[in-house]
Amino acid sequence: MSDPAWSLHSRLKEDTIDIGDLPLSKVLVIKDAHYPWLLLVPRRPDAVEIIDLDEVQQAQLMTEISRVSRALKEITKCDKLNVAALGNLVPQLHVHIIARRTGDAAWPRPVWGVMPPLAHDATEVQTFISALRRKIWLG
Repeated sequence: MSDPAWSLHSRLKEDTIDIGDLPLSKVLVIKDAHYPWLLLVPRRPDAVEIIDLDEVQQAQLMTEISRVSRALKEITKCDKLNVAALGNLVPQLHVHIIARRTGDAAWPRPVWGVMPPLAHDATEVQTFISALRRKIWLG
């Protein structure tokens, strides 16, 4: 389902770790250890809003959001999931899936701009990525 004209926005490349591709979306981990924070980026050129996808692609995106959300909740045992497609700074369509805990640095506010990003411990992030890849059928 990928389009050869598609490429990942430079800001998303800079701020994330690529962990693989689902049928529609690239799956990324945000480089901020404060929160288990994932992005799904549909590989469709010029998609800015969910409505820019056709109905089949919209249904596929919802399936992928559900799959990744379930896996993230199971792995992190979080209190709440935040799921949002904002795109105010990066126009390329992307969906944030963030595992939240009542004691996290931003609770109960949104995570954006509350704390400067915290670098991941290399071993911890690889353990997290491996668990996530297994749960969402990436390997």
